[in-house]
Amino acid sequence: MELNESIHQHWGNDWDLQNRYKLLQSSLEAQRQKIQRTARKLFGLSVRCRHNPNHQLPRERTIQEWLTRVQSLLYCNENGFWGTFLESQRSCVCHGGTSLCQRPIPCIIGGNNSCAMCSLANISLCGSCNKGYKLYRGRCEPQNVDSERSEQFISFETDLDFQDLELKYLLQKMDSRLYVHTTFISNEIRLDTFFDPRWRKRMSLTLKSNKNRMDFIHMVIGISMRICQMRNSSLDPMFFVYVNPFSGSHSEGWNMPFGEYGYPRWEKIRLQNSQCYNWTLLLGNRWKTFFETVHIYLRSRTRLPSLLRNETGQGPVDLSDPTKRQFYIKISDVQVYGYSLRFNADLLRSAVQQVNQSYTQGGQFYSSSSVMLLLLDIRDRINRLAPPVAPGKPQLDLFSCMLKHRLKLTNSEIIRVNHALDLYNTEILKQSDQMTAKLC
Repeated sequence: MELNESIHQHWGNDWDLQNRYKLLQSSLEAQRQKIQRTARKLFGLSVRCRHNPNHQLPRERTIQEWLTRVQSLLYCNENGFWGTFLESQRSCVCHGGTSLCQRPIPCIIGGNNSCAMCSLANISLCGSCNKGYKLYRGRCEPQNVDSERSEQFISFETDLDFQDLELKYLLQKMDSRLYVHTTFISNEIRLDTFFDPRWRKRMSLTLKSNKNRMDFIHMVIGISMRICQMRNSSLDPMFFVYVNPFSGSHSEGWNMPFGEYGYPRWEKIRLQNSQCYNWTLLLGNRWKTFFETVHIYLRSRTRLPSLLRNETGQGPVDLSDPTKRQFYIKISDVQVYGYSLRFNADLLRSAVQQVNQSYTQGGQFYSSSSVMLLLLDIRDRINRLAPPVAPGKPQLDLFSCMLKHRLKLTNSEIIRVNHALDLYNTEILKQSDQMTAKLC
């Protein structure tokens, strides 16, 4: 009796559930009236039949079919898209080829790495774990993986880990706490100077901290630009942004997939009493990632008159020509927002060399169990900060980029370390490895 009262009280306090229940009631009432009208119509028509009509009702659906239907309604109707819930995979198959229909799916209560209790604040996260496992960022991980020890090598957490709403407010205010000092480089444009953007323009914001600040790695949580246009401009700027996580050549950077796989888009806000706009990209805590250099490519979707379509030269800007100056823009400010994290390159290099040495000696491969667990934890936490990829595609391997550019390991050393970690993960811990795609 007490349990029923408790459930009734929780349901009564859930306004979203009450509204959805009312919608269900009205939908069922409409279906009941439609069934009655159809039954009366069939009865009226059957009077004229020489033989008794043969009515075939739909077969009775199983409990599992109803459960799948209810779970699909609960978990697979996000962002205006619909899908079907698969119990075996605990995920949604979205209709129409998109992957944006899935809502947070409740945690599993059970043994091992399942939850002992779900979080009261977020139904998709754990509140506590079973024996032998500990809670880390809403997931249950083996207790022998000491994530706190990893902080001695790389500091993954900081006082600047704000909530996304706080980050959005601080970015709008251009808060100095999130300001990252970078060097602007471009041979094609100058800041605060009008130019014709109808040909591709390149800009870079770089730290070069792998040469000057070896004790830090850097996290990007947002980018902002202030762009001014001529009056009555028909220009629609379009940006392509490539990120080098730990420096390296341009080919070792990845492209920000704006608006794809849940990734954010640029937000454009016009400044009061001016032709200038603030362009802001808020990555937030979900899509924050490492960066050393940000490459920005500017292309423009312009609605050009037919007479000017073949006259998009790269010559000097002529502001006196009224037929052309409507296309000119200027970028008065480009800024990366984020923070720096402590990074002990020497300590991490000694741990990596220990794994490398154990792997080459063969017989002592499993003698450094604590170091293996430590590097597995560091590799997993670094690769979690990789950018989103298309469904079915492997995530990018940022860990190997860090080994190459921040620890200066050779390609053969990187291959041996990753192979040793993969073997230990599958043979000793009996866990499946996630496939990763090479970036560096």
